[in-house]
Amino acid sequence: MEEFTQRQKKIGGLLQKDLADILQKAATDGGLRGVIISVSKVNVTTDLSVAKVYLSVFPNNKGKELLEGIRSNTPLIRHEMAQRTKNQLRRMPNLEFFIDDSLEYIDGIEKSLKGEENPIKDEDLLGRRKKS
Repeated sequence: MEEFTQRQKKIGGLLQKDLADILQKAATDGGLRGVIISVSKVNVTTDLSVAKVYLSVFPNNKGKELLEGIRSNTPLIRHEMAQRTKNQLRRMPNLEFFIDDSLEYIDGIEKSLKGEENPIKDEDLLGRRKKS
């Protein structure tokens, strides 16, 4: 796990707030009603040149197509971000967008724990063990 400096965290937090705003507005304006985009985290590289932006999309089956749209509009998004943050940031980091699938992962764990897909109760989920 890499450590982030206070400055990296501060810039990440700043970007996170504005990006969530911009992306949600773009989705709504683009006719994607009922799609919720949240920015789950922004990791800024040590030299502050790149910001990795992790998105949670609901419903999550829209994630892939949305990500493509966002990636193809990155220059516009970056420009909009630069306008919003020009008083706080000298240089706007390059933006890289990813889908944050940790929520789905957590959801899978919760299902297993709640026993909805419990391999202990439903042995077919495990597959048969070979008797040696």
